[in-house]
Amino acid sequence: MFENFYGNEAAARTLLEMHAGGRIPQTLLLSGPAGVGKATLVRRFASLVLFASEAAMAQIEQDDLSLPHNREILAEREKLSSEKRSEDPLAFATYPDFLTFAPEGPLRQISIGQIRRLKDEAQLLPVSGDRRVFLIDQVDRANEQAANSLLKILEEPPPYLIVCMTAENPYDLLPTIRSRSVSIPLQRLEEAAVEEFLRKRETSDAERRARLANGSPGLAVTWDLEAYDRRRTAMLALLQVAARQAPFATWAKHADAVGRGDKLEQYMEVLLLLLEDLLLVAHGFGDIRNADLAMQLRSMAQSVTFFWLRRAVELSSEILRNVRRNIYKTIAFDALAVELRDLVPAN
Repeated sequence: MFENFYGNEAAARTLLEMHAGGRIPQTLLLSGPAGVGKATLVRRFASLVLFASEAAMAQIEQDDLSLPHNREILAEREKLSSEKRSEDPLAFATYPDFLTFAPEGPLRQISIGQIRRLKDEAQLLPVSGDRRVFLIDQVDRANEQAANSLLKILEEPPPYLIVCMTAENPYDLLPTIRSRSVSIPLQRLEEAAVEEFLRKRETSDAERRARLANGSPGLAVTWDLEAYDRRRTAMLALLQVAARQAPFATWAKHADAVGRGDKLEQYMEVLLLLLEDLLLVAHGFGDIRNADLAMQLRSMAQSVTFFWLRRAVELSSEILRNVRRNIYKTIAFDALAVELRDLVPAN
């Protein structure tokens, strides 16, 4: 198996067997939840395919998007205008034969400019060896123009190029992109496996991180628990208002901070975890991710119906679908609270 890669042995074994048999598809699609190691596995596989030395492997690992210096680059790119980003499309290329194209900008999308750069880079011969490997991370975030342009590359890639793509949901991709790719699914890890991974890395709060991460070691290790607790306080207030357990002013105290603060999808991640716990508590299950909120969630569960819970999930899913449209967080959350509150009889 690949060194320092945890879980998803079937996916890792598939790639190793492809390499051992000398039958590597030119387009691979690794799909699965965020943080389960899709991009990590691509980097390990690329090191194998490129016959990378230890120094080259270290260079390839420098393109890990979770590393602080790469997160800083992505954050700085968000401040640039679309014109500035178009002039210099983003790609990480610490090692010349391995390039990573990642979503960027305020909406975190793969742009047409990046795909044009990919096309240009694809025409260049390998610097060493006879292969080049490109990673398109979160290809399901490619906008329509970029996706259509990418398809042309996948139809006739240069013989030395291997294009590896990752996606949370492969069905968000064009069917023609899926049909030209060999698909390798990855799954969430067991909570015990995530906790073991964290303890080996001597990560603080391993038990809580593993419980919250929902089987994603990548999320567990990078989770900012202080930021999570701040978002959780706001989302819990939102749900308590929506369940008529608190006056609307309780949410209003948080609304301004939410509007000025983190990205919508970061709050949605927390909100969905709370809804999952609320659903479990409502049906008598005690093993929940936010165990320290069990008392508040049980109280809330007594006020709401299954229809309320289902509608809460539907509205949350609708907000998530609009994440890339740059909608206003506070308006979206206000609307969710008002509609759900109307479903609960006033005392």
